[in-house]
Amino acid sequence: MRWRAVGPAQAMHSAFSQSMGYLLDGVGTFAFALSGGLLGVQKRFDLFGVLFLSFVVSVVGGMMRDVLIGAIPPIAITDIHYFAIAMVGGLMTFYLYPKVASLQRQILLLDAVGLGLFAVIGAQKAIDHGINPLMAAILGMLTGIGGGMVRDVLAGNIPFVLQADLYAIAALGGGAVVSIGTVIGSPPTYPMLLGAAVCIFLRLMAIYRGWRAPVAHWSDDKGA
Repeated sequence: MRWRAVGPAQAMHSAFSQSMGYLLDGVGTFAFALSGGLLGVQKRFDLFGVLFLSFVVSVVGGMMRDVLIGAIPPIAITDIHYFAIAMVGGLMTFYLYPKVASLQRQILLLDAVGLGLFAVIGAQKAIDHGINPLMAAILGMLTGIGGGMVRDVLAGNIPFVLQADLYAIAALGGGAVVSIGTVIGSPPTYPMLLGAAVCIFLRLMAIYRGWRAPVAHWSDDKGA
């Protein structure tokens, strides 16, 4: 086997890309932790409950994906950083709730970024483990929305992603771009960047322009 030397510029670029990936992943994890903590405080959970919701929304989607694709043990268990970030987010919302709640719009923006990043990272990881591109897109969506679904169920709410807001659809769109990139043979970086942008765009349009998915108007009432 012939090894190709890697120049200093290439090595620096690779290290920068890896560091940026960790940073963006941390931002997404932190945003999800804040959203879980905020819901826990609003539901008047105790400190453990708030921290638990923060952890759940931050890592459950990725854990579900890893279990389904056979990446055992899940990275959320082997890497302590996810737990640490979730605890910081939960503690901030528990002790500084008024300040954190006043930043709701900024948190929604961070949440949109986190959703896009989780969706494309999840889809790419599934593809790297040999999953069919179609199912990889769905697993990317699951990575982004899984924690939020479990969080809402634990808090006694109808899962947010099952309602009209463009959340699951945005995550699926991001994962689909990654899968299409794989099918056409594109290097992973570009589809992942485009997929994250598509997901974030759809979420921002839902937040600021009121874009919604169609809702069924049928009623169970007789004669309706």
